[in-house]
Amino acid sequence: MSQVQAQANRQRVVATAARMFREQGTAVSVADVMKAAGLTHGGFYKQFASKEDLVDEATAHAFAGPATYSAVTFEEHAGDPEAARRALIEQYLSVWHRDHPGEGCPVSGFAADLGREPGEATRAHHVFSNGVRNLAARLATGDDDGMARLCTMVGALALARATRGTPLSEELLQAARTALIESGTGQPEPQQRTDRPHAK
Repeated sequence: MSQVQAQANRQRVVATAARMFREQGTAVSVADVMKAAGLTHGGFYKQFASKEDLVDEATAHAFAGPATYSAVTFEEHAGDPEAARRALIEQYLSVWHRDHPGEGCPVSGFAADLGREPGEATRAHHVFSNGVRNLAARLATGDDDGMARLCTMVGALALARATRGTPLSEELLQAARTALIESGTGQPEPQQRTDRPHAK
C-alpha cells in the first residue's frame, strides 16, 4: 500500500470515528469504526497506537471541520453581531441539529464521554476545552462572555435528543430559543427550521 493510500485510509477512519462518536459515544468499538470506514479491523494498529489515539484525532477533526449546524457565519452578518448570534442560536437549537448529531456540534457530541474519561485522551480534552471557549466567544456580548448562553444551548440540545420522539423534545428546543432570543431582543421568535442548513 502506498503512503498516499495509507494516509487516505487514516483520514477516512478519523472522519468516520468523529461522526460515529458524536452519534453513539466513544464506547463504539474499533471494529465497528473500521467496518463503517470500509477497512479491516486488523489494519487499525498499523495506523493508530491505541483507541485513545483515535479519540484524540477524531475530536480534533470534529472541531476543525466546518460546522454544518452553523452554516451562517459571522462574516455573513458583518457589522451585525446580534444577527449572527441569533442565527447561531436558531440553527443550534433546530430540529435538524437535534436529529443529526453525527454532523453536529462536537461540544454537545463529546461532552458526556470526555467527562467520563478525565484521565484518558488528554489531547481530546485540550481540544474540547478550546472548542468550548471558542463557541462561547461567538455568543458573547460586550458585558457577557457567552458561557451561560452556551450552557443553555448544549443542555437543551442534550435533553431534546434524550426525549426525541415525544412532544417534550421540541418543547425544550423552543423554550431554550425563547429564553435566548425573544427575551433578549424583544422580537418574536421565528419559526423553527427542520431542514438542513446550507452554507452560502
